[in-house]
Amino acid sequence: MQSPTSSLRVRPPDQAMRFYDAHNHLQDPRFAGTQSRLMAACQIEGIAGMVVNGSCEADWPEVARLAARYTEVRPSFGYHPWYVHERTAHWQDTLRRYLDTLPAAVGEVGLDRWKPGLAYEGQEAVFLDQLLLAAERNRPLSIHCLRTWGRLLELLETHPRPARGFLLHSYGGPAELVPPLAALGAYFGFPGYFAHPGKERRRDAFRSVPLDRWLIETDAPDQRLPDHLQRHPCATSDGSAPINHPANLPAVYTVAANLLGLPLAQLAAIIEENFLRLFGLPTNQPTTASPATVKE
Repeated sequence: MQSPTSSLRVRPPDQAMRFYDAHNHLQDPRFAGTQSRLMAACQIEGIAGMVVNGSCEADWPEVARLAARYTEVRPSFGYHPWYVHERTAHWQDTLRRYLDTLPAAVGEVGLDRWKPGLAYEGQEAVFLDQLLLAAERNRPLSIHCLRTWGRLLELLETHPRPARGFLLHSYGGPAELVPPLAALGAYFGFPGYFAHPGKERRRDAFRSVPLDRWLIETDAPDQRLPDHLQRHPCATSDGSAPINHPANLPAVYTVAANLLGLPLAQLAAIIEENFLRLFGLPTNQPTTASPATVKE
């Protein structure tokens, strides 16, 4: 069966529109020091803001450096469930220093029962520690969840949450969970990967998301769009594997606008308002010190 996005063609965006990436990993080593070129393309495409998510202690310093260099970058620091087994004894103190030094979000954090060989033990404790940090500071939170939506809902219902809300990164849960999650403060991140054939259930769930809770993301370098929708094909520095370019963000907007039956400019205005409501922290303005002064 042909995907409803298979005939979609992405036109260059109107430069008056501003685009916002709710979730990517610009610090990822697969980009191998090409961030200047990537960001130049993003600026040409009209990308006005992006949340760059750290995944573990090892990459938090690079996220901070990118935030210091690019005004578009909103830094986010967290322990991804895939890496919780790597955490040091002082990881919480280090995370607190980043959050207390920079106007940063918390993430990427979460729960995962999908990844083969990944132990679930310990994930909930690390997630709840970070949820509490976000709630205490009222910082936006970016949550990864795979195959544990019911348990995530239970934890969010029974623990403090940031009053400003939280992002469900690449929301892959069922449509029936959208209302209770939205009532708790959830925003729902739509990635370009959901434009692929076979992702009809994912797209259908997003039709249930209130317009004031929509956000759009690339998850670059992961979750690539179908090839015919990419304005910016990208590969690892050695050319060994295709990856997602963050400047493909306007193409994801086009997919979402088509799904919702909205003009692209109208959707862009809605997403801008939503993004700034959740992630509208000052950019590159440290609360007490510059990123370089954060001690490991």
